[in-house]
Amino acid sequence: MEIIQNGESLILRDQDKFYPEHILECGQAFRWDKELDGSYTLVAFNRVINISKFKDNVVIKNTTIEDFENIWKNYFDLDTNYKEIQGSFFEDEILQEAMAYGDGIRILNQDPFETIISFIISANNRIPQIKKSIDLLSRTYGDFIENYNGKDYYSFPKPQALSKAPVEEVREICRVGFRDKRIVGVSQLVANKEIDIENYFNMSREEIKEDLIKLPGIGPKIADCITLFAFNKKDSFPVDVWIKRVMEALYFKEVVNKNKVGELGREKFGKYAGVAQQYLFYYGRENSIGKL
Repeated sequence: MEIIQNGESLILRDQDKFYPEHILECGQAFRWDKELDGSYTLVAFNRVINISKFKDNVVIKNTTIEDFENIWKNYFDLDTNYKEIQGSFFEDEILQEAMAYGDGIRILNQDPFETIISFIISANNRIPQIKKSIDLLSRTYGDFIENYNGKDYYSFPKPQALSKAPVEEVREICRVGFRDKRIVGVSQLVANKEIDIENYFNMSREEIKEDLIKLPGIGPKIADCITLFAFNKKDSFPVDVWIKRVMEALYFKEVVNKNKVGELGREKFGKYAGVAQQYLFYYGRENSIGKL
């Protein structure tokens, strides 16, 4: 990978399987905003960056080579060959079309605690409201990072901070509704070391999922999202309303239950089921496939 440094900006040359729009708007992350110039400003790991694409070059502003090596290289999964992953699906004509539509999707490797809380907030919720609640949660209980382009940015709260937050305050100020007790409860478990989420990196997808669904506010779908987006378990295949509709419309040709959708996804797409899911989710949602 060729990296050119230009002041506080980095240029990643020849990144054909990397489109910020595809990566950030496919439902896997929530702390980003699209700017008027088409670029995206995002917050992760106590940093704020602006990212854009020009031809085959990716431009990351407000960062350093050191942060790229320590944070962004892994965050954007840049050691994974997505051209090779796409090639493994060459016999699936349906997925070929979905991959062409979302060609630049990459699975983000996100902070585990932030991902757990974010997807608890996502339950029965719309993306604009999820983003708003996470921003309010960060402004209320997180730490100030910096003012970038006239806007103040805050880190996602640490488990210790959220564990001490009054449930009513979390509900009223951060607008999380019925998820308030779940957010504080899980934060207390993490802060008190009753669960060791760092140890999940040493466990299989099935083991992590089994542990996660014991926690308040985490069902099978949310657990699958967390294993995929926080613990790099690419064999995970989260099934929400959209992916169920897409799989029914494109593969089953009939209405089936969610368990059957998940089983087919894992069986058909194997060790890269989660990557296939993101291609299908983005393609299906953007084109309203299966929506009555």
